[in-house]
Amino acid sequence: MPRHVACVMDGNGRWAQRRSLPRTAGHRAAEATVIDIIEAARASGVEWLSLYAFSTENWNRPGTEVEFLMRLVRRVVRKHAPLLLARGIRCRFLGVADPRIPRELARDFEDLTTLTADNRGMTLTVAFDHGGRRDIVEATRSLIRSKTPADEVTERLFADHLPFPDTPDVDLVIRTSGEQRISNFMLWQVAYAEWVFPEVLWPDFRAPDFLACLHTYRRRDRRFGGVPPRTNGDPS
Repeated sequence: MPRHVACVMDGNGRWAQRRSLPRTAGHRAAEATVIDIIEAARASGVEWLSLYAFSTENWNRPGTEVEFLMRLVRRVVRKHAPLLLARGIRCRFLGVADPRIPRELARDFEDLTTLTADNRGMTLTVAFDHGGRRDIVEATRSLIRSKTPADEVTERLFADHLPFPDTPDVDLVIRTSGEQRISNFMLWQVAYAEWVFPEVLWPDFRAPDFLACLHTYRRRDRRFGGVPPRTNGDPS
């Protein structure tokens, strides 16, 4: 079982387009999928679940769509906070640095983080206003500010300066809709992740699809750059 699963929730716009609906309808339909996957991950024994909700690049979308997303996310957070607390899920938000984020939404993020801080079940990280490159730049700035000598910088030390340094590396990334891109998502943490690209669009993605991705992961041979114990008859 993967310890840390991350999902790039792709396909909301295409889901709506295929139904001759506005893009906002796809975002609204995605709410049911989010809750379904959180429940499925928790029931499966996944310890860490990360969801890519809004990237630093998503600010380039039409203003009306961005405003709708801000309102939608706030409603979803407030609506499902009791469920997340009852399930023992610890919630965190990765990013949330842009001043364009409404203060009310940022406050809701803080409130949910505080509310669930003592939970010891699955950790849910919502990447909102997140960019993997920005995280790496900020970690570098942090190291410089700490006056760490260059020769003392290691991968472990660098990772300690990233947001939420206790987060383990991602084992499995699921990107729905068939698109095969990283999209600036947790670049440091996905370095050795396995990737699965189901064709189903995110609003149609459900627990059985998630479990199928876990099954695919369990069939993978993760070698992290090494080789199997025996290669071409050579045990070395």
